Amino acid sequence: MLPILLEQTLNGLQLGVTLFLLASGLTLVLGIMRLVNLAHGSLYMVGAYVAFTVQPATGSFLLALFAAVIATAILGAVLERFLFEKLYSRGYLEQVIVSFGLIMFLDELVRVVWGPLPLPAAIPDMFEWSIELLPGLLYPSYRLVIIAAGLVVSILLYFLVTHTKLGMMVRAGASDRRMISALGINIRDLYTAVFAGGAALAALAGTMAGPIYSVQIGMGEAILVQSLITIVIGGIGSIRGTAIAAVLVGITDTLGRVFLPPGISQIAIYVFMTIVLVWRPRGLVPAHA
Repeated sequence: MLPILLEQTLNGLQLGVTLFLLASGLTLVLGIMRLVNLAHGSLYMVGAYVAFTVQPATGSFLLALFAAVIATAILGAVLERFLFEKLYSRGYLEQVIVSFGLIMFLDELVRVVWGPLPLPAAIPDMFEWSIELLPGLLYPSYRLVIIAAGLVVSILLYFLVTHTKLGMMVRAGASDRRMISALGINIRDLYTAVFAGGAALAALAGTMAGPIYSVQIGMGEAILVQSLITIVIGGIGSIRGTAIAAVLVGITDTLGRVFLPPGISQIAIYVFMTIVLVWRPRGLVPAHA
């Protein structure tokens, strides 16, 4: 029982790290820009496709990861500047409709460029080994690498948001956009940078998760739902809350699917979200508490 519990807890932690990488950018966009971007999961998909197109051509997973992050960040900046910028003054309904249309557009674009079949995404050779956690319990090193990478990114992101000038502007923008514009800060460039950064994190998540969950059209939609639940539980706009919620959601979902009956396991994270919101309606760690 203990080996299974330990293995599945680590699997849940790995899922939680992936959720954090995706949800952190999404919560900043929603909390600062007041923009509902349902196409954020499509950026996760595009990043994975770029990475596992570059990897076979170069033979380097790290180069593929770098290419995916840069390419998706540029795509995010273009989308923000030429599409989403026009939606800031609109209501959430218009934002949802446009971003939903963008999901369908990007899915079809991927189908045209890469075809309808899943893209081969093998675990990098350097991580094709396992670690013996307990006698008889071998755990894939690649999942541990994802956990470690996510922890490093979360620390760097928290430091960026809380201890740098850029982070100060980001937090100020979340509080009062008109005031920081009056202080001479170029809010347009700040929004583009935040959106591009969120896209880069989504690409990082997609690339790291690709060998585990498969690289295919629509791969971002399912994890987007879990990411939205994560930012609601953590507190919209809160990086610290998103990190805590991502781990809790990942472990709850994974352990639920292993130890609970099928019907209950599918709604475990929704029940968890309901309990949290009844207890703390603004999330575990509100951004402006």
